[in-house]
Amino acid sequence: MINGQKKDLGIYIHIPFCVRKCDYCDFLSAPADEEIKYKYVKALMAEIKSYKQISEEYLVKTIFIGGGTPSSLEGKLIELIMEAIQTVFSVSYETEEQPEITIEMNPGTITGEKLLCYKRSGINRLSFGLQSADNEELKLLGRIHTFETFKENFNLAREVGFNNINIDLMSGLPGQTMEKWLYTLQEAVKLNPEHISAYSLIIEEGTPFYLRYREEDQDEELDRKIYAKTKEYLEKTGYYRYEISNYAKPGFESRHNSSYWVRTDYLGLGLGASSLLNNIRYQNEDNLTAYLKNSADYRDIRKNQEPLSKKQQMEEFMFLGLRMSEGVSKNNFNKMFHMPIDSIYGEAINKTVKEGLIKVKGDKIYLTDKGVDISNLVLSRFLLD
Repeated sequence: MINGQKKDLGIYIHIPFCVRKCDYCDFLSAPADEEIKYKYVKALMAEIKSYKQISEEYLVKTIFIGGGTPSSLEGKLIELIMEAIQTVFSVSYETEEQPEITIEMNPGTITGEKLLCYKRSGINRLSFGLQSADNEELKLLGRIHTFETFKENFNLAREVGFNNINIDLMSGLPGQTMEKWLYTLQEAVKLNPEHISAYSLIIEEGTPFYLRYREEDQDEELDRKIYAKTKEYLEKTGYYRYEISNYAKPGFESRHNSSYWVRTDYLGLGLGASSLLNNIRYQNEDNLTAYLKNSADYRDIRKNQEPLSKKQQMEEFMFLGLRMSEGVSKNNFNKMFHMPIDSIYGEAINKTVKEGLIKVKGDKIYLTDKGVDISNLVLSRFLLD
């Protein structure tokens, strides 16, 4: 608590199961039978209960159920998880701004019954993993659904009453052209979702995609053109870019993801989940057998614990904050670290402004369009030696 007031908290809940692991995926997830899923949810509820004492310090503003594929669980299991959260934690239902509670879903795992369970449990935002509107590209990615299945699931979610829906899209696929990408964008926009996340494929070592395509160079010039065209098209159709890869209609920005970028405390629950509490980073056990055995006390499943130095906190403030279109606030830096931002980053800021990669306007420092194009390079300048 701060001066008797509860601190804001975001909660991430990891569901490490899926119907079939996608060929590009390097997340902690795998198919599992129903018995394992039940055991996992029971262990997850035990972990949640073990946070009872700590929970009194916090007011939960956002919850994100991710994976894996959370919608591969029976709806009643999601209800049980949400009941456990609401029993142990104060969730901000009593405040003017209602909590944002999101669940990730993959087409082909969704039923009307599950959607009704989500509604009953307080979930008010859905995130669909579409990736592409082209069925050949979906096959290439190893997805289990077709675009037609996705549209049926999306329309069903609307019928059930969900009015805050995100669609995930993926560019930079092997063989993808600008025309194919624009087709996917246009088909997504026709459905009128409130939010669109547009990510570029990263081929991770250890995935089937890496074995298949590691020798192929990704076309960086095409990537840049796709990024610029995406921004232009989505802004023309009522979405604005509020973070490097995220677009929303006004008022429908992802509050959960935004809390990461401004470094609000967050608690990760479940297998391999990460937390940031009071500037200490934690990671949960990522071995399923060990997690199932020891989850009744969160201290027994914490695998890593890393207090962040002042230097690391400053770096995160800059390179997470600069991902947002509004950028970072000089006043907030001063409040957080009790020193002006120029005393630490003055040289890097001046150099990067001269190159046209960032702008300083009043209290804000933010990336220009040119800076977004080479954002990894720009953000690396704010790492301290």
